[in-house]
Amino acid sequence: MALKKGDFALINFTSKIKESNEIIETTFEDVAKEAGLHRAENVYEPHFVVVGEGWVPRGLDEALVSLEVGEEKTVEVPPEKGFGQRDPAKMRLIPMRRFKNERVTPVPGARIEVDGRSALVRSVGAGRVQVDFNHPLAGKTLIYNVKLEKTLESSEEKVRAVIHRRIPVPPIERFKVALSQGECTIQIPQEAFLTEGLQLIKRAISTDLQKLMPELVAVTFTETFRRPEAASEVRPAEAASSKGTATTP
Repeated sequence: MALKKGDFALINFTSKIKESNEIIETTFEDVAKEAGLHRAENVYEPHFVVVGEGWVPRGLDEALVSLEVGEEKTVEVPPEKGFGQRDPAKMRLIPMRRFKNERVTPVPGARIEVDGRSALVRSVGAGRVQVDFNHPLAGKTLIYNVKLEKTLESSEEKVRAVIHRRIPVPPIERFKVALSQGECTIQIPQEAFLTEGLQLIKRAISTDLQKLMPELVAVTFTETFRRPEAASEVRPAEAASSKGTATTP
């Protein structure tokens, strides 16, 4: 069955800049390694999307409609349907002394944070630094090689995909999901308790689920703290040292 807006899907893709043929993103670990993009902390697997939700560039999102499971497609995404055209107004000159006061050494080509926003250092001159707030891919035409791997049909599959999008590790199999009469209960595994921003992530998962699955009227999260198994009453070393020791009455 062909994909349509609102469908839950898993896709594999590799994207590159048309002009330079430079690979910029991929779901394949071997491709990432070959392109010098591999990051140990990344999870390489099919990418979850809900068609029409804007989770991928608009040009790719639109191209997903009508894809069949197993079908591959090459999509050209122009800037206006990707990351936008370059905007000269997003270029700024900032006094060098500001960076010195913040103990930052700007270097051409480096990305830095300015007023809470990411910027690219374009040039460093006599007392001034030119920074660029445009998206790194602004003005670029992108080529996506995409394949529809699977559509998610069951409610549990959909819930698990939404969770995994927000919490990629630990493995989604470690989360327990129960659905009953419009209510969804998600048990968070202990390995995820220390996930940074977990409370905000849970709120985001709940918001996603109730938007994408209108049949859900309530989402409940549970976290169970289990008592560690008690250590054996006699440690092996202690037991060995006590052998042959006489007790004086």
